[in-house]
Amino acid sequence: MRDRVISWLADHVPDSRLQHILRVEQMSIELAGYHNLDVTKAAQAGLMHDLAKYFKPQVLLEMARSEGLELDPVDEANPHLLHAEVSALVARDRFGVKDEEILQAIGNHTLGRPGMSWLSCTVFLADSLEPGRGNSGELEALRQESRQNLYQAVWGTCDYSLKYLIETHRLIHPRTILTRNWAMQIASKKVLSGVG
Repeated sequence: MRDRVISWLADHVPDSRLQHILRVEQMSIELAGYHNLDVTKAAQAGLMHDLAKYFKPQVLLEMARSEGLELDPVDEANPHLLHAEVSALVARDRFGVKDEEILQAIGNHTLGRPGMSWLSCTVFLADSLEPGRGNSGELEALRQESRQNLYQAVWGTCDYSLKYLIETHRLIHPRTILTRNWAMQIASKKVLSGVG
């Protein structure tokens, strides 16, 4: 299946995006290993996370509507944000992925989601923190955190994204804030209770 997905991606995304996807696949595998998760699922979700990255905005909106996905006004204004959830639809319909945890990890990789699984956290982090994203001190610290505490790393990665969105005067999707608050509350509880 991996070869089939890579072949499809080679026809649908530029080479620079394919290289990003392969780095996300690799980092998803590494993080799954650190956190004793299913490495095969992490690899599949990482490989398929950007299947719809280059779909036209109208196509993303039409596919999301026909699937009955809940659309926020921010989605309507910036349909590109739907590429994660539409990528999950492509994984299901084009490649026959039936595993809900994999599909959710694909669908949650951009905005996150309160209550998301550790697998979803892993792909969310791999997408934001893969080595091609840069090597600033802040990113390196988040990469280190992602190996130790998924919730703390999701919280920090959301903060990192929010700073960027504010500095560049972009719309902020409510789910990014909900994800950040959820991860912060979980990480804070773990610290207070002395759990890893």
